[in-house]
Amino acid sequence: MVAGSDPVVVNPSEKHTATLIFFHGLGDQGHGWSDVAKSELKLKYLKGIFPNAANRKVTLNFGMNMPAWYDLYGLSPDVQEDDAGIANATKYVHDLIDAEIKAGIPAKRIVLGGFSMGGALALYAGLTYKEPLGAIVGLSSFLLQRNKLPGDYKANLQTPIFLGHGTNDFLVPFTFGQLTAEAIKQFNPNVELHSYPMEHSSCPQELRDFKAFLEKHIPQQ
Repeated sequence: MVAGSDPVVVNPSEKHTATLIFFHGLGDQGHGWSDVAKSELKLKYLKGIFPNAANRKVTLNFGMNMPAWYDLYGLSPDVQEDDAGIANATKYVHDLIDAEIKAGIPAKRIVLGGFSMGGALALYAGLTYKEPLGAIVGLSSFLLQRNKLPGDYKANLQTPIFLGHGTNDFLVPFTFGQLTAEAIKQFNPNVELHSYPMEHSSCPQELRDFKAFLEKHIPQQ
């Protein structure tokens, strides 16, 4: 099972014309990022969906049970990956996108985003989705399954991508952000890497840049 409790949903205060689906990091839940959206993003036309990962044993944390989108075996560029877990999580993400499209929001008005392992999931699921999305956002993140990209996935080779990363991040070092940007630029030139003097977290300037990125690529209609 990929998801735990139902996603936290932040409904727009005006006509719903775009959707952000944002995935939390390891050990977290959707509520924290939904609060950030309400206090910092404040886009009246944007619906926010903040899913909650199910609890699972995480190898990186000595098999402890915690909310996680897939298993993590380590944090290094060449570490083994949980292929089956990533595939299951990606299907869950694609199903969420499909549901928004069925509800009347075009794929080009849907943004996938996430923090840390959630950002890695957003990047991979976005780059492998069957239709062009509005944008993809990865905060303090990294690239999953990089040897499989782009492969036969052609729909999002021009999709705008925002990467934000702390230069003092000791959990997912800034070099991961640089490597992620470089890898994606091999097949998608529309990547922005923003650096901030912070650790494994977010900051007001990053959130302002995130909001400006959303306003640019999915403006109010």
